[in-house]
Order: sequence, then structure tokens, then C-alpha cells
Amino acid sequence: MRKNQIKQSARRKFFKTFITGSIGAVAGKELYSTGTTNDANGPDEKITALSSDGKLIKVLKSQVEHMHHAPVTPSEARKGIPGKKFVLIVDLGKCRNARKCIEGCEKHHHLTPDRPFIKVLKMKDNPRSSYYWMPKKCFQCDNPPCVKVCPVGATYKRTDNIVLIDNNRCIGCRFCMAACPYSARVFNWGEPQPAEGYDKPYSPETSVPSKVGTVEKCDFCPDVLRENKLPPCITSCPNGVLYFGDANDDAVTNGEETVRLSELLREKAAYRYMEDLGTEPNVYYLPPVDRLFPFKDTNAESNT
Repeated sequence: MRKNQIKQSARRKFFKTFITGSIGAVAGKELYSTGTTNDANGPDEKITALSSDGKLIKVLKSQVEHMHHAPVTPSEARKGIPGKKFVLIVDLGKCRNARKCIEGCEKHHHLTPDRPFIKVLKMKDNPRSSYYWMPKKCFQCDNPPCVKVCPVGATYKRTDNIVLIDNNRCIGCRFCMAACPYSARVFNWGEPQPAEGYDKPYSPETSVPSKVGTVEKCDFCPDVLRENKLPPCITSCPNGVLYFGDANDDAVTNGEETVRLSELLREKAAYRYMEDLGTEPNVYYLPPVDRLFPFKDTNAESNT
């Protein structure tokens, strides 16, 4: 596996920016950036990019065409980011319940602690096996039952694998919550946390500001993706548990290393949670083997 992994030369040196936009071809190769370097300033600044044959190369920033973020209307939010098929990989062998992914998500979405988009579950597969931690969020299903039962079209599936909720349409019937087999959705019973400093109009891509009497969930942070960055849950994790990327590019990253999606799924025996239900989730789990940390249930203690 090691020869197939594309590791960054310095840990966390490059990972702050993850280009998910439309990238131009440089020297005949399709590229996306894994971050920026400081080789030069101004027009000659270089970025480190992943070529289509799986190699890290340096190119001039001026040669790469980036997708620029623009305000997205509710109607535009229904289309998805062109040419993308976003996926998430969770390496259960690395999770120690640090809960930094939850903190990053709550900060980005201005969530109250009683309505988290991410839950970390204590799991045990059989009486003789050890416990392990399992981060769980929306599975962004290709066959989402939540979409089928919504009577007003408030929840919908996009072309980039993301399932979103338009709270301007949501009537709070909670049919989608009942239909979701993963219990991935939350209901806004009370007043949301004030989104201080947030002055943009509501968009289904941001879920901000929240509205009382509506349903919300993890959305893969498409507003962040349009800015060519990784979702905050990925960058907040101190142990590299979560890998995110584009299935069309066959590459995912946890911010420290970039690997081939197909090889990671095959060589690590990846599986999809409750796949027998036919929901076709776009979140994959790697079994909890070769653990980085021994299991420790600290309950109220902080695992940092």
C-alpha cells in the first residue's frame, strides 16, 4: 500500500487548501491541488498538485484554473458542483473519540450541542471483540429514503452525491427523520445559536441561519467545497480519521496524505454501514484494525 500512497513531505504543510473546483490541464495532465507551497510569491507562486497518474508535482499557480466561490441561490444549490462525486472514508482504527470533528462542525454551522450533525458511537461487533469508536453523520445516499418521503421537496439529491435540505421549504413534518435508517437528522425544537458575524443570505448549502421547526443534518459543507477547501470536520481531526475527496478523481485526502480511493477501499476491506438496506451510501468505513490507540472510554473526560 505504501508505494501507492502519495504522502506530503511535511505533515500538515499543504493540507489547508483542497482544490475541488474545475482544474485546468497542465502539461497534458488533469490536476487538483493538495495545498500551496511558499516556493515563490506573486505570479510565480507554485502549488503542489496531484496528477492523473498519481504523482505529486509542482506547477505555477497561474497555470491552474480555480473555481471561484460565488453566492449560491436555492435553485442553484439543487444542481450540485459539476463533475463531482464526493465521498467520505472513515478509518475506524484511528479514531480515539477526540471529538474535534464535532467541534469543527458545530463552529462552522453555528450548532448548539444538543443538535450535533456528527455523533461518535461506542461500538462492539460481538461479545468477544473489543469496543471501538465510530463517527457517524449523514451517509449522502444514492438511494435516499428521506428524499422519497418529503411531501414538499425540501430534501433532495444532487448530482455531486450530496443530499441537502432547503429549510425555506421544510414544513417540519419529520417524515424524513422517520425514513432515515441512520438517524442522521436533527430537528430544531428551539432557537438556534446566533450566527454572529454571518451576514450572508440563507442558502441550503450553508444551513445558516437555522430555523425553528425545521430539520437539519450533515451536508458535506458544499459552501466550503466551492471555496476549494476541505470540510472543517476533516481538518479538525487530529488523527487523520476522515478522508474526503472526489470519486471521479479516484483520490481522497485526510489533509496529511492523499491516496487512491479505489486502492484504499480494496486493500483495507472497506464497507458501507447497513448497506443491505439498499440506500447506496457514499460514506465508507475501514475496519478498526492496526489501531493507533487502545480503546479508552473516558465518558465525560476529554480525549485530546
